[in-house]
Formats: sequence, C-alpha cells, structure tokens
Amino acid sequence: MRTKSLIAVLCFLAIGCGGRHESDEVVPIDKLPSAALKAAQEKLPGVKFDTAWKEKGTDAYEIRGKTKDGKMRDAKVTSDGKVLEVD
Repeated sequence: MRTKSLIAVLCFLAIGCGGRHESDEVVPIDKLPSAALKAAQEKLPGVKFDTAWKEKGTDAYEIRGKTKDGKMRDAKVTSDGKVLEVD
C-alpha cells in the first residue's frame, strides 16, 4: 500500500499540477496589453507579477506572480481586461 502511494505521488510530481501548456506563448510582462495587466493588478493587489503567457487559440493571458509572503497567485484575463479566472 505504501508503495502505491509513493508511486502516485511521484506520478503527480512528474506530470505537474497544471500551469501553462508547452504550446502557449510566453509573453514578457512589459509586452502584455496594458488592460490585461491592469485588470490582474486590480484583482490581485500586492502581487508582483513576473510571468505571463498567451493561451494558444484564445485572447486570454495567464499572468502569474507572488505575494509578499511568497504565495503564488495568477489571473487569467483577456487583452481588453476582462477577468476570466483568479487563483
């Protein structure tokens, strides 16, 4: 039983827990549409955004950063600033 649990944990770590798909385009923070970044900043004040990517085939950007205590947060927003999801 312990071996099965260990295998399950290792598989989870190998696969990951989400995040961007390899086909998504990485976008430098300073190249994001201003409305998208502004919407993320308003939804998650105090987060220092450092990573972003454009989801392939959509108008959505996933913008990720950290709070002062190191917690990862991200927001999915459109180029015109519509917030689709916040984690």
